[in-house]
Amino acid sequence: MRVLIVGLGSIAKKHMEALKKLDKNIQIFGLRHSKNSNRVEGVQNIYDIGDVEKYDFDFAIVANPTGEHLNTITQLKEFRIPLFIEKPLFSNIDDTSAEIVKSFEDLDIRTYVACNLRFLDCISYIKNELLSELRINEVNVYCGSYLPDWRKDVDFRTIYSANKEMGGGVQLDLIHELDYVYWLFGIPNETQAFFSNNSSLNITATDYANYTWTYPSFSANIILNYYRPTPKRQLEILTQTDVWLVDLIENKIYKNDALYFHSERNIQDTYTSQMLFFIEQILKNNKKFNSISEAFDVLTLCTSN
Repeated sequence: MRVLIVGLGSIAKKHMEALKKLDKNIQIFGLRHSKNSNRVEGVQNIYDIGDVEKYDFDFAIVANPTGEHLNTITQLKEFRIPLFIEKPLFSNIDDTSAEIVKSFEDLDIRTYVACNLRFLDCISYIKNELLSELRINEVNVYCGSYLPDWRKDVDFRTIYSANKEMGGGVQLDLIHELDYVYWLFGIPNETQAFFSNNSSLNITATDYANYTWTYPSFSANIILNYYRPTPKRQLEILTQTDVWLVDLIENKIYKNDALYFHSERNIQDTYTSQMLFFIEQILKNNKKFNSISEAFDVLTLCTSN
């Protein structure tokens, strides 16, 4: 396979590792801003997006800062190649982004927006094995971690996550939580959201988000933050008789405090599972799964209050 990657940061390197595991003969090209850009081992550089048509790429990965996605996706659309787009899709919702989404659908260009937590064993187990059996009264989701610890030896205030103007903010960065709630339970009937950035981090991006999504027989409460000193990532489902607790970091499910399910795989493994699904199902079988239009709908839910 021959793959183009736009943006060669930390998340792109995870996708590259997944590709190399699946295809030892993979050819990876990076679209770079300048010939002075740092070279990345195993990546051939191109410097003009007009050169894309010369290489017959199987697909392109869009992994540059969120604020640049709209322009990148618009340019790549002209080449009609399938796109694997890192989340979130865009940094905001407007008429221009809506028109781009519609144009991809009209042209029937295969797209996928990364949602790797759908491939985490504990989440897929809830989806495929338990959900139909549960009469749910309440759902609580919590995802908190400490932004300064995300990238060692890098000033957290300089990365896109901390900067509103670069497309950062927990409501975008941690969209995975909202995506899996949507995937498990569907589109809510009503939504409410509260955003703030009043923590000691002193950043311009939103560092706290609190959502309430209302469904016909229960509500889902979702809390996201950048400032929790120790990471916590959990899904709690309350029924009439039981409390189900899903620990995403440990890949475990507890029923009334007793261990019910455990997988040795971790979140890092989901990147390989996700890429395999993209190649086998979306590229080869033209399956629709979190396409650009579906991801746009989720993004609309995440950014509205």
